Amino acid sequence: MREPTWFRVLRVAGLSALVLFTVLPLYVMVTSAVKPLDDVQDTFQWLPSEITFQPFVDMWSTVSLADYFVNSAVVALSAACASVLIAVFAAYAISRYRFRGRDLFRITVLSTQMFPGILFLLPLYLIYATIGQVTGVMLQGSHVGLVITYLTFSLPFSIWMLVGYFDSIPADLDEAALIDGAGPLGTLLRVVLPAAKPGIAAVGIYAFMTAWGETLFASIMTTSDSRTLAVGLREYSNESSVYWNEVMAASLVVSIPVVVGFLLLQRYLVQGLTAGAVK
Repeated sequence: MREPTWFRVLRVAGLSALVLFTVLPLYVMVTSAVKPLDDVQDTFQWLPSEITFQPFVDMWSTVSLADYFVNSAVVALSAACASVLIAVFAAYAISRYRFRGRDLFRITVLSTQMFPGILFLLPLYLIYATIGQVTGVMLQGSHVGLVITYLTFSLPFSIWMLVGYFDSIPADLDEAALIDGAGPLGTLLRVVLPAAKPGIAAVGIYAFMTAWGETLFASIMTTSDSRTLAVGLREYSNESSVYWNEVMAASLVVSIPVVVGFLLLQRYLVQGLTAGAVK
């Protein structure tokens, strides 16, 4: 059935508005990154009066961007690796074994996603402060504390998603490996994990992106030595001015790891998020 002309016009207009809404901020960010500061700060101009790449040079000296970059990389990679490691064993146990409290654990893991993250800010801060006072181990302001904080966000979703993915892998493969003498751990490492690569990749990307761009907890749980990029970008503003061109240049550089990782692993990400296909 051929669609009416008015519907086609409405669809094209809606899609055009959506594309404009998506592309316009990117255009402003890219063009602002190659403008002199006056073109951005005083009177905004849609077209640069001149193109300069000096903001990409100055952004490293205006703030300690390199240190923040290292901090974010350490925290995000550690959170992603820890999330994948813990989620794999937890999800495999839930998927393959029957034990008391199994269903309750699954419901509890999933229910944690229903609460806004800000509810955990004060409890985590108080827990870290108490641990520091009692044991002398300062989690607040450390990379380890920030990684543990991000695990509270990424682990529940990671476990829930991997359970569904492991459920889609036939248990006959496990039984065949056990008959061959592989053992439970060998079965997981040699049989199940190779078949679950897309799900594991999706979990790793999700955990990395959660830790890389998070701002609220990073602003409270870090100090000047452990500050991440999401918080460090605010230092481009001071009492007298805001270096908007350097902010935009730094934002582009900060986005590169996430964009490159997504482009390289998008096939696994799509497959992982559509778990349940016949293996």
